Amino acid sequence: MDHPELVAYALAKPGASEDEPWEGDLVAKVGGKIFAFLGGGGLGVKCGRDADEAAELRERYPEAVTIMAYIGRHGWNSIDLDAAAGAIPDDELRELVDASYDAVVAKLPRSKRPV
Repeated sequence: MDHPELVAYALAKPGASEDEPWEGDLVAKVGGKIFAFLGGGGLGVKCGRDADEAAELRERYPEAVTIMAYIGRHGWNSIDLDAAAGAIPDDELRELVDASYDAVVAKLPRSKRPV
């Protein structure tokens, strides 16, 4: 899966919108909260409740997945899509976006959840 396809997939989620809170850093939000970092040709997603859960993905794909700067301790990983090509199946990339989206939606107040 290439970057434009992944961006389109993330933004097609119910209630998703794109934003650029920092110059050149595209993000996907739901209910005003970020669920995917899409800038720089890569992907940043929440991969667990904390850094320990997120470490499982890094252990399986050490060439493609790293802990995300600043927020990695909260379960966020960065995925290098160039390194992930062929390493991480497209279905799993979609599942990562889905899980990150679901985790953010679950914490939203009911009034901000997509219908």
